[in-house]
Amino acid sequence: MYQKIVIVGRLGKDPEMRYMPDGTAVTQINVATDRRWTDKATGKPVEETTWFRVSIWGRQAETANQYLSKGRMVLVEGHLRQDPQTGGPRVYTRQDGTTGASFEITADAFRFLGGREDGGGGGASYNDEGGSSASPARGGGRPAAQEVDDIPF
Repeated sequence: MYQKIVIVGRLGKDPEMRYMPDGTAVTQINVATDRRWTDKATGKPVEETTWFRVSIWGRQAETANQYLSKGRMVLVEGHLRQDPQTGGPRVYTRQDGTTGASFEITADAFRFLGGREDGGGGGASYNDEGGSSASPARGGGRPAAQEVDDIPF
């Protein structure tokens, strides 16, 4: 069996890093993803925001904590963690009494998105070994200039 999720969104707040008793670093980030469409019945634009809590482990956790900040755009590859009691997202009650759900992801790799003007690294990526990734198949780096020239469109 196999499961993978890929999200692209913006950080809702600065990363929070801590160390486990064995010395392993873990960084928590909150990522907001937006979806926009036009309602066919009313013709009005509709926007939906989904929040994800992401855990990044090891050396890449330290990198994320150092370079990510609120508002930065990031791509995260990982797998969903389910609530052990419900088997789905973690359900909670908000301060206003409404019900909310938290979708939690354990990151296998992440990539900084955006240009330097929004504080971005222009596309650096980090995999679960904590190193920089240059392989397009891993979602990181850019193909060599020769490879780009060979694309027929």
